[in-house]
Amino acid sequence: MDKKKAIIIGAAGRDFHNFNTYYRDNDNYRVVAFTAAQIPDIDNRKYPSELSGSLYPKGIPIFPQENLQQLIKDLKVDECVFAYSDIRYEAVMAISAIVNAAGADFKLLGSNNTMIKSNKPVISVCAVRTGCGKSQTSRKVIELLMEHNIKVVAIRHPMPYGDLVAQKVQRFATIEDLKKHNCTVEEMEEYEPHVIRGNIIYAGVDYEAILREAENDPDGCDVILWDGGNNDFSFYTPDLAITVLDPHRPGHELSYYPGEVNLIIGDVAIINKIDSASIESVLKVEENIKNANPNAAIIKAESKITVDNPDLIKGKRVLVVEDGPTLTHGEMTIGAGTVAAQRFDAKELVDPRPYTVGKLKETFNIYKDIGTLLPAMGYGEQQLKDLEETVNNTECDSVIIGTPIDLTRIIDIKKPCTRVHYELDEMGSPNLNEIINDFIKKHKL
Repeated sequence: MDKKKAIIIGAAGRDFHNFNTYYRDNDNYRVVAFTAAQIPDIDNRKYPSELSGSLYPKGIPIFPQENLQQLIKDLKVDECVFAYSDIRYEAVMAISAIVNAAGADFKLLGSNNTMIKSNKPVISVCAVRTGCGKSQTSRKVIELLMEHNIKVVAIRHPMPYGDLVAQKVQRFATIEDLKKHNCTVEEMEEYEPHVIRGNIIYAGVDYEAILREAENDPDGCDVILWDGGNNDFSFYTPDLAITVLDPHRPGHELSYYPGEVNLIIGDVAIINKIDSASIESVLKVEENIKNANPNAAIIKAESKITVDNPDLIKGKRVLVVEDGPTLTHGEMTIGAGTVAAQRFDAKELVDPRPYTVGKLKETFNIYKDIGTLLPAMGYGEQQLKDLEETVNNTECDSVIIGTPIDLTRIIDIKKPCTRVHYELDEMGSPNLNEIINDFIKKHKL
């Protein structure tokens, strides 16, 4: 029987995982290409032979997604597998129309073919959109487990934008490890909060290999915590699935892929940010949870904000720097820094657009609905330079850093600045403490 020719449509994450778990050793298929979207500067390279297995001794080329239709025709492709996340349903089906019109089948792989089973209990923390507050939820879950002297190893959704072979399996235990692995700002935003709390976090490209190393971590491992990214569903079979929702974007939990998957399979649904959202929006999200997943335990939580130096906000003209992906493909127009500016009585939010340079100009051209704030884009060295120059160009009294990491550690900000911190603070019962206590008893930890 002839092998089916396939293209995996991705963004350097789920696409590589789907290949590794379903296609790499599958003799019925020949993956002829990946396509890349969302993340800058990751196309026009190869998925390397060292990771591709014996069926792909030359590796697999990666092309820009805009070439998809022509690739299907030129390579005589039988099917295309959609494999990235945080995308509106209409956009997913628009891609399927391109695929079908070019003559190929359109496919989505589910959990049975892509989730890996661990020999340790697994808690997954996922979300319905980028920027819901998943990372602060992961931190809270880890802290609760550590209070019981349970050793937790976190594994983060992939962000492999560099040397894929070198990034096969990455272990982060110290701040120095972030430098050793040449992490981007986006990677540091996810890894740094874990290591400064004293827990180990893994990431990389080959998530079977990553899981096995994490299970046997030299510092010990009792529980695996899957720290999901975008709104992707877990790479590992969860024993407890937690899904975070955002009432600032009511209805998105039912209209983005694969966020609704997380909503439906979640054992626990957390409505975060209730302190800064309208009552109507909170009730709408709660109604959607009950309709989509009536068995889920619903937790309501505030995203508790603290500021290092409120005096640098009150009465000041401030530039707010927020988490990049939340503002770009996450489509948020505010973040923790913006909320802090409002709560601590900033005089004015300064629009950075007149002061942007280089790739940041491109970012604002692509994502035209970004609010009056600056996304901390830092996928590479040039973007970091552009971010530094833009911040220092902007005519403001002070800078509010609303990112999960201290930007002053990686760029030189020549203006007074203050950091915003945000933690999950649940209201009433049920709450994560109760949920985690039940999990501990169930798994005899």
